[in-house]
Amino acid sequence: LSHLDRRVYTPFETPIEPMPKLSAALGGNVNLWIKRDDQLGLTGGGNKTRKLEYSMADAIKAGADTIVTCGAVQSNHCRLTLSACIKEGLKCCLVLEERVPGS
Repeated sequence: LSHLDRRVYTPFETPIEPMPKLSAALGGNVNLWIKRDDQLGLTGGGNKTRKLEYSMADAIKAGADTIVTCGAVQSNHCRLTLSACIKEGLKCCLVLEERVPGS
């Protein structure tokens, strides 16, 4: 991936933490750890932030001034894309779908 353009929204590595209570609850024969991607940059992070670092860099390189994306009304992807657009000074158009009736 080093040959691809990238925006950096998280200037540090997210920690990996042990989960001793869950490991014990599963019989103690496993040693579970969790990668704390909830600490990634933008609005609350999440693994979609990593993808946005590359897709936003590509859009900026192509001269885009507006990003259009779609998702459900509760979409973390849409929330993070909007956050990246604000950070980059780009317009954002969200196409929101009501995938769950009443949402």
